[in-house]
Parts: sequence; structure tokens; C-alpha cells
Amino acid sequence: MFTKLGLRFAALAYLALLLIVPVGIIGAHTFSGGLGPVWDSLTVPDAVKALELTLEIAIIVVPLNTVFGITMAILMVRRELPGKALLSALIDLPFAVSPVIVGFTLILVYGQQGWFGSFFVDRGYQIIFSTPGMVLATMFVSLPFVAREVIPVLREIGTEQEQAAATLGARSHQTFRRVTLPAIRWGIVYGVVLTTARSIGEYGAVAVVSGNVIGQTQTLTLRVSQEYQNFDHTAAYTAALELAVIALVTLFLMNLFHPRKDR
Repeated sequence: MFTKLGLRFAALAYLALLLIVPVGIIGAHTFSGGLGPVWDSLTVPDAVKALELTLEIAIIVVPLNTVFGITMAILMVRRELPGKALLSALIDLPFAVSPVIVGFTLILVYGQQGWFGSFFVDRGYQIIFSTPGMVLATMFVSLPFVAREVIPVLREIGTEQEQAAATLGARSHQTFRRVTLPAIRWGIVYGVVLTTARSIGEYGAVAVVSGNVIGQTQTLTLRVSQEYQNFDHTAAYTAALELAVIALVTLFLMNLFHPRKDR
């Protein structure tokens, strides 16, 4: 009994030191000067633009990486493909490569002097130091999460139900929609949550390709760094608290609908 209590206490203490205490300190520092400065930091046009850009990138990236992750998971588990080990390694590549390197690579490819940069610039499309480049960087760093959550679920559920549906005359899209998708839905949900968190909180790759132009290509994470370096701690803490609130709301919604769907 004492061993179990000790383990629980150690786990809670570890969680508190890593998560609860830092978030609590951010909240305390944010409101240390009252609500007025916080409201001003939230409503200033540059802060509003940073929040809008952060959400815009997430809204674009999360659906694209969700579709990609589901597709890759099905290919990896349900299809016999040559070079499957190489494909698996490529999916995990964002885990191994520094986000800063990702940003520099995108500049080499899509910058004005890059391989394809002049092609897009000549046609009026600015990739680097604009929203498209930030979307590409965020897509890369958050690429594996949905696939890595769905792959083990697909392996666990097996193929018996899908084969039964095919035997009864269901087509492939019907089998996916009525059999496979309901079985893997919570793997998808967890992958989406991780993808959303990484999309909203990414700093390194986005900092390289964005140019960090205030009011134009500055996300909330970049705003936190910028304002802290400018010694505007209230604005920095407010932006950090916004990021924390977005993450907590995402987790709350996931846990809110999870038991309801199970029932």
C-alpha cells in the first residue's frame, strides 16, 4: 500500500513540477498587474493578428495531416508495399530532424534563390517569409502524429470485420466509412490533438521561414519570444497564457465527447 501511495505521490509531484507549477506561475505573472494590462495585451492589433495567424495555420495543417496520417496508416498496415521500412522511417523523420533545419531546408527549396522559389515568385506567389512557408514548416514538424496513433489501432482491430463487410458486398469506401473509421476514431482523435498542439506551439521552423514581421507573419509563439526580449513581460505572459488556454480547451473537448461517444 505504501509503495502504491509513494508511486502516486512521486507521479503527482513530477507532474506538478513540470506542468502545474509552470502554468500557475504564468497565470500569476499574467494577472499580477490587474486585468487592464492583460486586456490591452489581448486586444492590441498585433496580438489579434498573431492569434488569427496561429489559428489559421492550425486550421489548414490539422485536416491535411489528418488525411495524410490516415492514408499512410492504411498503406502501412493494410497494404503490402515494397520499401515499407523506408516509408516508416520517412514518416518518423520530423521526430529526428531539428525544426530549425527544417526551416533552413524550406528556404533552400522555396526561397527566392532556391530550387523552386523563382518559379513561384515570378507568378506572384511568395512562399518563404509569408503564410504558405509557415504552413509548410508546420505541416512537416506535425506530420507523424496521426499516422503513429492510428497504425497500432489498425493492427489491433485486425481485418476480420472488414473482410466480413467485403463478403457481404460492401465496397471499399463503404467498408472504410462504416467499419474501419469507427474502429480507429479515437486513434484519430488523439493524433489530431497532438497535431493541433504541435501546430499551435511550433517555434523553431516557423521562426526561420516567417521573418517574424510584427502584425504580418508573427504567431503567438513568436510573439512570446519577441515581447519577452522587449521586456514587455505582460504581453509575453498573456500570449503564453493564450497558448495554454487553447491547448487546455482542445483537451477538454476531447475528454468531453469521448465518454459521450462511447455511451
